[in-house]
Amino acid sequence: MTAKIIDGKAIAAACRQNLKQRIQQQTASGQRAPGLTVILVGEDPASQVYVRNKQKACEEVGIHSQLLRVSAEISEDELLKMVQSLNNDNSVDGILVQLPLPDHINEPRVTESILPHKDVDGFHPQNIGRLLQKQPELRPCTPYGCIKLIESTGEPIQGKRAVVVGASNIVGRPMAMELLLANATVTICNSKTRDLRAEVARAEILVVGVGHADFIPGDWIPDGCIVIDVGINRLDDGSLAGDIAYATASERAGWITPVPGGVGPMTVAMLMENCMTAYLAHTAD
Repeated sequence: MTAKIIDGKAIAAACRQNLKQRIQQQTASGQRAPGLTVILVGEDPASQVYVRNKQKACEEVGIHSQLLRVSAEISEDELLKMVQSLNNDNSVDGILVQLPLPDHINEPRVTESILPHKDVDGFHPQNIGRLLQKQPELRPCTPYGCIKLIESTGEPIQGKRAVVVGASNIVGRPMAMELLLANATVTICNSKTRDLRAEVARAEILVVGVGHADFIPGDWIPDGCIVIDVGINRLDDGSLAGDIAYATASERAGWITPVPGGVGPMTVAMLMENCMTAYLAHTAD
């Protein structure tokens, strides 16, 4: 069996095009464009790349984007005051503080300082809680994008055995909730899971996000499984690899995401979607 490729670039492009048309309809009726403000703390190279990609997507779909660059030496209190100012700004529908933050800043405190209805990353406890209670509004972007990728296969999620490897607050835990929302039967594995291979072998849907190149050997993948690889790891030769050994896995899976070009583009597309959701809720008030 040779897996079908889940083309995240193409699916994300279609999502952005749909969103662009919806925004054009809003502005044509005389309403302002959605507004997103990103705070970038310090000069982390990876963060700068992510922010550029987000700004490019905003420009493409018609979201007004503002980037606030601040020194890595900024105090936590100063950063919290910046967030509060944006909370009070009616022209700002979405606020994103690019992570990671410097060690002297408490990331959860900053994340929780963003008003839940402006939290386009979907990390605020209230937004996570709404997802848990089956009332999602602003959803964590990467898991939301993964669900869209799984849906693109045309295979039903309902009733399938889904295994999530990795239990982070950004990917693993909200991913499990997204799959539960879609009525899958979900197992979430972490660093203490015994006999991980046996858990993976039961999967009809497998989502892996651990940040370790080739963490899941390809010969662990069950035949016909839908495989979503969230990992993106830089190898010594400069190339990128996922958390799953792709070459062997693609010979066994039914569907598989490539790295790069799978989950990454969908994360940005779902951020744009969250901006639109926040904007519509804000302008309806």
